[in-house]
Amino acid sequence: MEILALILVALIALEHIYILVLEMFLWTSPRGMKAFGTKPEQAAQTRVMAANQGLYNGFLAAGLIWSLIHPDPGFAFQLKLFFLGCVLVAGLYGGATASRKIIVIQALPAAVALILVLLAG
Repeated sequence: MEILALILVALIALEHIYILVLEMFLWTSPRGMKAFGTKPEQAAQTRVMAANQGLYNGFLAAGLIWSLIHPDPGFAFQLKLFFLGCVLVAGLYGGATASRKIIVIQALPAAVALILVLLAG
């Protein structure tokens, strides 16, 4: 159970690194516009906002990675709970306000990981 929780936390961190890259560097590229369903004009107008969002996704990824490498298991557990909770809340909010698919892509994996971390802890 614990190894599955760690793998899922790592995958969620990687997902947020990917989102960072999409939002900060590929927002106006065909790949970025396809991922977020934007048109060239809209992507150009929202580029700075997207880069800001990407930075925040990078902070989530950094926190999750920190939780995986911290040497104190008790503190690492608390970090996992905090950052998975942040991802879950962000995913629920994004799903309610931007796109329902964010619930499946972001909130659901965070909820499953949170449950596995709690069960393993």
